[in-house]
Amino acid sequence: MDILQAFVLGIVQGLTEFAPISSSGHLVLVPWFLGWKEPGLAFDTVVHLGTLVAVVAVFWRDVVDLARAWLRSFTRGKSADPKVTVAWAILVGTIPAAAAGYLLESYFEEMFSLPFLVGLFLIATALALVCSEWLGRRAAARSHLGIVGGLLVGIAQAFAIAPGISRSGATMAAGLALGLSREDAARFSFLLSIPIILGAGISQVHQLTRATGINPTDITIVVGFLSAAVSGYLCINFLLSFLRRRSFFAFSAYCVVLGMSAIILGLMRGG
Repeated sequence: MDILQAFVLGIVQGLTEFAPISSSGHLVLVPWFLGWKEPGLAFDTVVHLGTLVAVVAVFWRDVVDLARAWLRSFTRGKSADPKVTVAWAILVGTIPAAAAGYLLESYFEEMFSLPFLVGLFLIATALALVCSEWLGRRAAARSHLGIVGGLLVGIAQAFAIAPGISRSGATMAAGLALGLSREDAARFSFLLSIPIILGAGISQVHQLTRATGINPTDITIVVGFLSAAVSGYLCINFLLSFLRRRSFFAFSAYCVVLGMSAIILGLMRGG
């Protein structure tokens, strides 16, 4: 991999990890479209850590407040503080995706070499976003989710183990369908991403320690990390502003176009 490829794929990861258009799908399709080699586990690990830095940089105050509220819940018992509920909702919501990753990761790994399936899953993401807009208008409005709501959003997140199913798209769609505003659904989705990205990063680092490891002086590794972190930071701030005024329909249309392109090219190329 050269520097340009690392830069492009880092930006792709940073933008698509948080936009509801599937980072895993893009990291399969972009190299496939351009005829590049697969970036490999070391690069994948580093760009995910870059996006983790991005989301923590945006929400570090929320993370600190939620962590304090969660710790207080052990000493003060039940509390009317909504931050306590949100903290527990995030922890409970992380369980389904963690379980799916542990139990089913090897089953879904082979799908990363099947762009045709990625295209189908992208279209499924588009349908989820459209349905959430319809359901969200009929759901009772709320400012935050309870434990059950967090679990339901977490179950939606677990489906993102399939390449092409957007993690942020699935969780935002679930949050909107449960009555959150688009901005609040996005905020909960971003906060929910922190433990799962951290867990995936630790798992990948563990795998690398048994293989070749990561060379922190490799310029492509540095470029990929920085481009993922910066683009992820910018993407989060853009989305929070965009979703105050706009719907998910633009992202849904994008997923349909990209998914159909992958399916057609997959059929033409025999894969």
